[in-house]
Amino acid sequence: MRIAFFVKEAFRSVSRNAVPSAAAIASVLVTVLVLGVFIPVVQATTGAANEVRGRVLVDVYLKKDAKTADVERVRQLLVEDTKYVGKVAFVSKKEALERERKKNPEAYELLGTNPLPDAFRVTPDKPGNAPALREVLNPVTAGGARTTIDPAIDEVRNRKDDTQKLLTITSAVKWAMGLLTVLLVLASVLLISNTIRLSLFSRRREVEVMKLVGATDWFIRWPFVIEGIVLGAIGGGMAVLLLLVGKIAVIDPLASDFALIGTPETIGIGALGGLLLLASIAVSAIGSGLSLRRFLRV
Repeated sequence: MRIAFFVKEAFRSVSRNAVPSAAAIASVLVTVLVLGVFIPVVQATTGAANEVRGRVLVDVYLKKDAKTADVERVRQLLVEDTKYVGKVAFVSKKEALERERKKNPEAYELLGTNPLPDAFRVTPDKPGNAPALREVLNPVTAGGARTTIDPAIDEVRNRKDDTQKLLTITSAVKWAMGLLTVLLVLASVLLISNTIRLSLFSRRREVEVMKLVGATDWFIRWPFVIEGIVLGAIGGGMAVLLLLVGKIAVIDPLASDFALIGTPETIGIGALGGLLLLASIAVSAIGSGLSLRRFLRV
C-alpha cells in the first residue's frame, strides 16, 4: 500500500509540473539517443582502428644482388637480435612480382627482368613501436645520414604514415562524442534536479505538515525519488524506441553495403536498449538525489 502511495504521489507531482517535467524528459531522451549512437560507433571505430594497427608494417628491402646467405643472415638478425620485432615474413622478388602483376598486369607484362628486390615485412610487437623499430633498423649516423644494421639491407620503409590519418580520425570521433555525452548527462542531471526542486517548492506546505505529524525523512523523500526515476524511464524508453526504429528503418538496409555499419563486434540492440534504460534511470536518480540533498530542509 505504501509503495502504491509513493508512485501515486510521484505521478501527481509530474502532472503538476508538466513543463519542467517535459524538459527533463526531453533532456534524458537526447542524452540517451547520443549515448545509444556513441556506444556502437566507438565499438566499430575501435575495431577498425585495431584492424588498421594490425597492418602497420615496417618493410625491409634487400639489395638486388643479395645472396641466399645474406637473406638468412638478415632474417636471423631480425628475429633474434632486433628489438620491437613481433613477426617477420619473407617476400621473395618472385612473389612480389606475381603480386604486382595481379594488381597491374599491363605495367609489368613488357618487363624482361624482375626489378623488385627480396624483402622482409616486419610487424612490430606493438603498433606504437613501429617508429622505434624503424629507427633500430635504419639508424642515424653521427654525420646525420641514414644507415642500415646490415650491408645487405638497401632500404627500410615505415607504413605507419599511411594509417595515421584513420587512427587520428577515429580518436577524434571518440573524444568528440564522449565530450558531448558528458555534457548532455550533466544537463540531464541538472534539469531533473531542478524539476524535483520545483516539486518540493510547490509542496512545501504539505511537507511541513507531514514532518510535524511524525513522517520520516525517507517517507517524504520517496515520492520525489520515484518522480525522478519515472522521468528518466520515460525519456530513456522513448529514446530506445527511436533507436530501434532507426535501426530497422536505416541501419539494417545499409548494413550489407557498409562494413563498418554491419560489423558484428558492436553490441546487440537488446543489450544496448537495456543498458541505456538503466543508464537513464541512474542519471535521473542522481539528479533527484542531488536535489533532495540540497533543497529538502524540513
